Amino acid sequence: MRHIRCIFLCLLSASLLAMTGCANISGNAYTADQARSAQTVQYGTVRSVQQVQVEGDTNGAIGAVGGGVVGGVLGSLVGGGSGRTVGAVVGALAGTGLGYAGEKAVTNQTGLEIEVQLDNGQILSVVQGADQVFSVGERVRVLRASDGRTRVTR
Repeated sequence: MRHIRCIFLCLLSASLLAMTGCANISGNAYTADQARSAQTVQYGTVRSVQQVQVEGDTNGAIGAVGGGVVGGVLGSLVGGGSGRTVGAVVGALAGTGLGYAGEKAVTNQTGLEIEVQLDNGQILSVVQGADQVFSVGERVRVLRASDGRTRVTR
């Protein structure tokens, strides 16, 4: 029974950690609140494209808590008596650190910084997911939502 509980806690923590990596910065994906809302459309030409790293917008709490729980449970399986308590504490501390670092690594994404010169002469720089390939000189659409979110599409 004890091992089943340990496996369950490990799977639950891994699931929570995986869910934190679901933030989407794609130029092709819309959130539910963006659907059925008007966006201003402008046209322009790509001036430059650079690959960038977009850090996740999470504080690492889910990974730290999940890692601490898993580490504490696994650590408590070591030894007996007071050794079991020490193992649980050391495991929880190690799991917290590893869970925090793991969540941060999972939520980072590769993105593109796309500089576009609009037809009206204005120059914009937009960072979004690297799910589309853009080339310098390519004609693109720039979509701007009322909340300030902007994306570049074909």
